[in-house]
Amino acid sequence: MAQAALAAVLAAAVTGAAPGQPAAPLEIPSALVKVIEQVDVPAKEAGVLAAVKVREGQMVEKGELLAQIVDTEACIARDRAKIELEVAKKKVKNDVNIRFAKKSAEVAKAELRRSMESYKIYPKSISDSEMDRLRLVVQRAELEVEQAEYESEIAELAWRIKENECRAAEEQVRRRKITAPLRGVVVDVRRRGGEWVELGETVLRVLRIDRLRAEGFLRAEDVRAELVGAPARLRLDLPGEAGAEFPGKIVFLSPEIDPVNAQIRVWAEVDNRGLKLRPGMRAKIIVEPPTTDSTKSGEKEK
Repeated sequence: MAQAALAAVLAAAVTGAAPGQPAAPLEIPSALVKVIEQVDVPAKEAGVLAAVKVREGQMVEKGELLAQIVDTEACIARDRAKIELEVAKKKVKNDVNIRFAKKSAEVAKAELRRSMESYKIYPKSISDSEMDRLRLVVQRAELEVEQAEYESEIAELAWRIKENECRAAEEQVRRRKITAPLRGVVVDVRRRGGEWVELGETVLRVLRIDRLRAEGFLRAEDVRAELVGAPARLRLDLPGEAGAEFPGKIVFLSPEIDPVNAQIRVWAEVDNRGLKLRPGMRAKIIVEPPTTDSTKSGEKEK
């Protein structure tokens, strides 16, 4: 119990709360709202832009088509690969050669068996040369079965190759579609329809604004490791909405203390409800301190 009481006093000394009272929220009076994610969307293949389907300021969803590079040749190659894949598939399913070879082997074996039976009864009815020929026919028929099965295995491998070629051709078509890598707003369109773009060249820039980062500074004596993950609120005055709040949480505490002002950089990620927040705004961060039940801890120790 004595240790629990001491812990409560120390916590109160840090947070400014009286012993036994919940710690007061921490306040970061000035925080800068920043973008968490922004992507320069590149062209994955060189070519002529057939169309740019978005404009600056437009909201886009992840995977949405932003621009299209001319893909005529890629589509032709894809269609050809699909046809070749169908041909390869039909060859795999065609077992006529195997069935014919097995049937031929059965007939040859039956003929040899009848000849051997006749030879036992009438030794002079069939010459030794004829028996050798019949044995050779059986062996050839068995080898033809093996050859037909081997060719079927090769056809199956060729089918797999055509499947890979078809996927590669599909990928070439997809690479000529420039899509949004995240949900956000288009802030810069650098190329227009009809222009040539090089591989890797930036065509558009997209910012994620549904979730933003607020960055501020907290006194070193107020910082505890438990603050990471603590709930936080971003508060600021918006046009027609004074004291607007946006929920979030603390996600980062800098390991460095500024030697000039003895403060630590803090990041909070907040949900941008209604997309009302804009990068560059100044706001206040209110951090709910983590709660610790020192009393119960002390009782367990006892």
